[in-house]
Amino acid sequence: MNLTISIGRLTAEPSVATVKDTKKAEFNLALDRQKEGADFPRFVAWDKKAELVEKYLHKGMRVGIEGRIHTGSYEGKNGKVYTTDVWVDKIHFLEKKQADETTGQPEENEADFVSIPDGIDEELPFN
Repeated sequence: MNLTISIGRLTAEPSVATVKDTKKAEFNLALDRQKEGADFPRFVAWDKKAELVEKYLHKGMRVGIEGRIHTGSYEGKNGKVYTTDVWVDKIHFLEKKQADETTGQPEENEADFVSIPDGIDEELPFN
C-alpha cells in the first residue's frame, strides 16, 4: 500500500503551471520531526486538486495532505537526478482564516468555513 498522511504548513506560495493542457500545482510543507528539526517534502497536485491549491492554499497555512509517494528521475547537468514527491489525493483544511487586522472582520471567503455552535455535540445522535 502506498499511502502517506502529512500535516504541516506551506513554506511558500504554491507554484501552478499548465503541463500538456493539465493544471499542476507544486508546494512544500514544513513537517516537524518527533525530536528536533523539520522535513520539507514536495507535494504535487493535478487537475481539480491543483485548482483548489491555487485558489485556497497560501504560505503559512496549516493543512493535512493524504497522498502517495511518487519517484522519478531525469538527466541533469551532472548526471541522473532522482526525485521523490507526494502526489496529493486529499486536502484537509486545518484552521479557519484569520480576521483582517485593519477591520477586524473575517476575510473574504470566510463563508467557505463552517462554524459549529458550542454545545452542539450534546444534540448529535452519535459520538
